[in-house]
Amino acid sequence: MSGMKSQLSLPVAVGVLLVGLPYSISLAAQWLYGWPNKPGYKKYIEALKPRRIYCVTRAVLESLKYLQYGRLYIQLKSWYKNEDNRKHYKKGITFGRRGNKLDLYHPPNTDKARDAHAPLVVFVYGGAWGSGERSIYCLLARQMAEELQATVICPDYWTYPKGNVLGMVQDVADCLVWVRENGEKFNFDQGNVVLIGHSAGAHLCALTTLFLIDEREELFIELNKQRDVTQSIRGIIGLSGVYDIMDHYVHEQKRAVEYMSTMHKAMNGVENFPYYSPTHLLKSLSPDKLSRVPQMALLHGTDDLIVPVESSTRFSELLTSRSLKASLYLLPEVNHTEIVTDLMASGRRFYHLIYSCVKQEFTKLAGAC
Repeated sequence: MSGMKSQLSLPVAVGVLLVGLPYSISLAAQWLYGWPNKPGYKKYIEALKPRRIYCVTRAVLESLKYLQYGRLYIQLKSWYKNEDNRKHYKKGITFGRRGNKLDLYHPPNTDKARDAHAPLVVFVYGGAWGSGERSIYCLLARQMAEELQATVICPDYWTYPKGNVLGMVQDVADCLVWVRENGEKFNFDQGNVVLIGHSAGAHLCALTTLFLIDEREELFIELNKQRDVTQSIRGIIGLSGVYDIMDHYVHEQKRAVEYMSTMHKAMNGVENFPYYSPTHLLKSLSPDKLSRVPQMALLHGTDDLIVPVESSTRFSELLTSRSLKASLYLLPEVNHTEIVTDLMASGRRFYHLIYSCVKQEFTKLAGAC
């Protein structure tokens, strides 16, 4: 009898491991982040499809890799809260129509920077349009100020569900208007601005710039201010950016995470994907407006599973086809997270590789006055 029980227990254990566990993980993830967008009970039928169960479980297990950044997270939070570090930056400056906050980091050689009026970097973080805050990027901004000998601004913006992508673009544009109005006060060159963004942040950098060039009414910014801001942007450096929303949605569908992702929610539905895609907007600009598009440098890791490398390669090809200046760097073995976390500390694996590319492009862009 005991032999029969042991023989039965092994298949049951295997069944729980191979079926019960994946279904539990997948259903829990979909319950937390979003069920398939199907009517009535059909959403549960879609959620229970074996392929979706497999893909969602795989995505959840892949996300456990983020636990390796726990020590770095504790380190940066400690640095940000330490009042002794306030000598390196100005914290919590209010800007824009929604009262967002930004932090401003001067390069270490403050006196020289004040004399020369350092060029400015506006760093826009990512987070799938649904998460992120400026404090997480304090070490990155500090290192970037030193490596590039530039003033670095890191602004917050209203992420979903607080705001949609149009609101996020308005927030980034508001930050750039603030830059134009406060260069003298904070000792940076407001006419020499380079935007650097990661993932969704790279998307917002490109989209905001193109909206400003296109002089969009929905920005609710005076035309003369839009033109001033446009003239001050010397270039954009995108780190693992999303530039075609429909292409990225197809990639999310392949990973079966499209309903859990905040992307289509922040875009107010699939029908708005062209409106929020830099690739689509770039194709519609007149020759005169195209001539105002700044140089762009695109960096992408070849091991990126979250945003495929084709996002940057295709955008680079489009820029070139429109006779625009673009540089493309494909970084071997770098994944979606490392391309930003490894900019936070000099001892990290890809720190020097990534900064060598960023510095090379920044020198060209900031010198294009």
